[in-house]
Amino acid sequence: MTRIGVFGGAFDPPHLAHHTLAKAALDQYALDALHIIPTGSAWHKTRALSASAHRLAMAQLAFADLPKTVIDPRETLRSGVSYTFDTLQELQREQPQAAFFLFLGQDQAAAFEQWHRWQDILKLAQVVVAHRPLEGQEATQWQNGGLLNVQRLAMPALKVSATHLRHCIAQGQSTDAYLSPQVRRYIDQHRLY
Repeated sequence: MTRIGVFGGAFDPPHLAHHTLAKAALDQYALDALHIIPTGSAWHKTRALSASAHRLAMAQLAFADLPKTVIDPRETLRSGVSYTFDTLQELQREQPQAAFFLFLGQDQAAAFEQWHRWQDILKLAQVVVAHRPLEGQEATQWQNGGLLNVQRLAMPALKVSATHLRHCIAQGQSTDAYLSPQVRRYIDQHRLY
């Protein structure tokens, strides 16, 4: 059976933790393909995202060294709000015999029960949660709650966020420890953030 991974996010910008998660997913789940899916119009984001063309281009650069990754533009091409449920349904129609694995960061997992049709997502894909350092209530919520039949992705906890990186870039600070040189060069060339 074909094993397809799905890893969505804003990727604004894609950073070391995203790359580490993708590599761990490919290695630990013996995936035939991992779809990296930059979100289109995100229902849960309060700020405007960078243009989808930039986020797709940065994702191409960030994951270029990982074989079996597919930068999938489907959500950026969709009009209106973009939901993971719709994306999984589309993928399942395209490959009805495949097994799907949805990879989430721990921060996303903490809010998973607020996602559109989250119960149905659990029927379409095996949800796999990667560890990410959380503080306060989010950490407690994940520890004390938790969904049934959710698997854990073993990977080092990397304390980095796209929000922090955008701030560093805006201040002209180094991001060498968290962004690939290719992605940083792209950001600087296009004056993002």
